[in-house]
Amino acid sequence: MPELPEVETVRRGLTPALEGARLRRVDVNRPDLRWPFPEDMGARLTGATIRRLGRRSKYLLLDLDTNETLIVHLGMSGRMVVDDTRLGAFHRDPAWLPQHDHVVFHTPTHRVTFNDARRFGFMDLVATADLGQSRHFARMGPEPLGNAFDEDHLIRAFAGRNTPVKSALLDQRIVAGLGNIYVCEALHRAGISPLRRAGRIAAPRVRRLVPIIRDVLQEAIAAGGSSLRDHRQADGTLGYFQHGFRVYDREGAPCPTDGCTGTIRRTVQSGRSSFHCVTCQK
Repeated sequence: MPELPEVETVRRGLTPALEGARLRRVDVNRPDLRWPFPEDMGARLTGATIRRLGRRSKYLLLDLDTNETLIVHLGMSGRMVVDDTRLGAFHRDPAWLPQHDHVVFHTPTHRVTFNDARRFGFMDLVATADLGQSRHFARMGPEPLGNAFDEDHLIRAFAGRNTPVKSALLDQRIVAGLGNIYVCEALHRAGISPLRRAGRIAAPRVRRLVPIIRDVLQEAIAAGGSSLRDHRQADGTLGYFQHGFRVYDREGAPCPTDGCTGTIRRTVQSGRSSFHCVTCQK
């Protein structure tokens, strides 16, 4: 599933095509994805102007002049692609078959297609004024790249918590948008085992973790997101941060930390793979 850097990469790629654009027509080619589409979604979007293209956690937000916001979640394989000519570059990829073009946005200058082979993505229309209190965001924590996510917040969130630190960082109520890949990467840089109980990490180590999380995310965004499996940028090209992974999906490889003689181990936590070095992550 695309994580925060991938979704931010898509947002930046879509902004020139969609921000400020009027939707001439919106084709909704099936009744549902993971959940049913909002009632009359195509008609409600047609004629609207996209005032701003934003992101909250792993969600794209299309702020409309109708005082509604279209929420888009990419799910496992969802892609937003600008213009038909770029779809053709992937005609041998079965995920790009035309029958998976579920929603198509037509502006005066562009055609933007939501293509989702596995149909785990979804869209919702919410009154913009109620966005923060909607079922998607009401209990969501601060953005990891925002000012509200600071050292004191994370220390308070971890205090007395008996869950593993990796599980705590994946809890969207503590911090929004972090996923399996970048939590593994951040914990390795911080020298913290994903198995360590969050409430048993000393405050100075928690403080150091905050800027490390920000650095990992910013580097991934700058590199265009991690193109694992189905992910593509909005223009169809690949991101390259996966070539810089220190631990993720590197089971059995030498630890890249200077002076460390350990190897990367894979451990399953809550059904997800954790990758870490048992020698330098404590």
